[in-house]
Amino acid sequence: MTETPHPLYVRHADTLARALTAITERAYWSAYPESPSPRIYGEHAAAQGEAAFRAYLGKDFPLDQATATATGGPVVTERSPFGLELGVRYPRADPDQLIDAARAALPDWRDAGPRTRAGVCLEILARLHANAFELANAVQFTTGQAFVMAFQAGTAHAFDRALEAVAYAYAEMTRHPGTAGWEKPAGRGEPLRMTKTFHVVPRGVALVIGCRTFPTWNSYPGLFASLVTGNPVLIKPHPGAVLPLAITVRYARQVLAEAGFDPNLVQLAAEAPDDRLATVLAGRPEVRIIDFTGSTEYGDWLEANARHANVYTEKAGVNTIIVDSTADFAGMCRNIAFSLSLYSGQMCTTPQNILVPATGIDTDQGHRSVDEVAAGIAAAIGKLTGDPARAVEVIGAIVDDRVLARLAEAAKLGEPVLESHEVAHPAYPDAVVRTPLLAKLDAAADDVYGREWFGPISFVVATESTAQSIELFRRTVGACGALTAGVYATDEQVLAAVEAAALDVGVHLSANLTGGVFVNQSAAFSDFHASGANAAANSALTDSAYVANRFRIVQSRRHV
Repeated sequence: MTETPHPLYVRHADTLARALTAITERAYWSAYPESPSPRIYGEHAAAQGEAAFRAYLGKDFPLDQATATATGGPVVTERSPFGLELGVRYPRADPDQLIDAARAALPDWRDAGPRTRAGVCLEILARLHANAFELANAVQFTTGQAFVMAFQAGTAHAFDRALEAVAYAYAEMTRHPGTAGWEKPAGRGEPLRMTKTFHVVPRGVALVIGCRTFPTWNSYPGLFASLVTGNPVLIKPHPGAVLPLAITVRYARQVLAEAGFDPNLVQLAAEAPDDRLATVLAGRPEVRIIDFTGSTEYGDWLEANARHANVYTEKAGVNTIIVDSTADFAGMCRNIAFSLSLYSGQMCTTPQNILVPATGIDTDQGHRSVDEVAAGIAAAIGKLTGDPARAVEVIGAIVDDRVLARLAEAAKLGEPVLESHEVAHPAYPDAVVRTPLLAKLDAAADDVYGREWFGPISFVVATESTAQSIELFRRTVGACGALTAGVYATDEQVLAAVEAAALDVGVHLSANLTGGVFVNQSAAFSDFHASGANAAANSALTDSAYVANRFRIVQSRRHV
């Protein structure tokens, strides 16, 4: 049986082919420009996108998705870290209705085949890309990211990660032929002959549980990996960041309907504060795939209790940098400072612990004590955050009060190196903005640095030696997991020892970053995000394991 190419597959075949090449080459490639330049997107794109975003505020979100009146009125749950009044009203989800509609939409989508599904998914990405400024504003004002970061991470990079997931899934779905002739010799008689057909069969209803800080970047891989493999998807946003995913659902449903498919293949599952909708949906036996980004506690609960589903989690960890020596002390300090400051440390990849021998390190500027290393990083942070207009474009705004509570707690710990302070946002006077906090601890304080402190909180930990730094790295990451690790060393033996430790605890390692690449950034089609090899995440964005179990091959055979 040969699948007839859908017009959308034909339209996007070249992009898919290039993406398939990119995942094998692992070199730099991006399908979506990350610069919000008028030369790329058009002179009026930014203004039109902002106007489209503001048109949603204070109104019912325009979504052609049926809702049950029994669930009550619309829900309003978002509060912008920048102080902007959002007030968008979303239809309150009814679990039974969502699941029934998703299951009804599945058969036609399953039977459409891999090429058609890939073409439709790429058209959804094209539609989102055409409305990137609208989406970027929604990301900015719900998460607290500065606009440039919201545009890059919330749109262009998120689209790349989605396309990467489509490419991996397409490669896995088409690894085997759709049909085959089978012939087995039977002695002197006629050979045994059969024709066999191999069907890609989706698992069932998929659930994506969004996070507050990166609602699109963290949700798109699971959304598109499940959708392209034939599974209808329920998107349950974090109550504080609904709009970016509501916009995503709106455009996805438009494309699906235009392509001749049931738009209920993608549905928004918005909730009232006490609905516990993620837990309700995750407990339904019809939900066979769950993607989650968020707290370790809830990720562990899903892994332990949603046994009927394939659960893909990205949780939290203790990201660590080991400092042994450097050939560029100023560059090292600037690089670490930017990593600690970016989006106020509200990234799952932000370094938390900086392990430095108490005897100091050798540098291109001579020997530097552990206090001088800490002071160098602090001074670099100060340069980034000293001017409010410049600072807010790096650190953004604080996403919720729990981060502020952790900041207050951390301020009482260790020896202060750099205190956190408020910054007045030049454009948004009600924005909640704080600079990073840096404290010095002894190696014995593992009850402090041995757990995660999400937010602009980092520790310089004075160790007995680099050997002890490596041992502490193994112990803390082995226990808590990590998504990133870094090392600064001029000795190849030290670099090799840290790399061996990183392999043992299953964490991605960056060495001697002093320029424009930072430990808490990863590039689609080249870098893997998370490894699935430690407690911080049970999967990786994106590899074959992330997509291959979202479908199964079911065969039918016929005697000839």
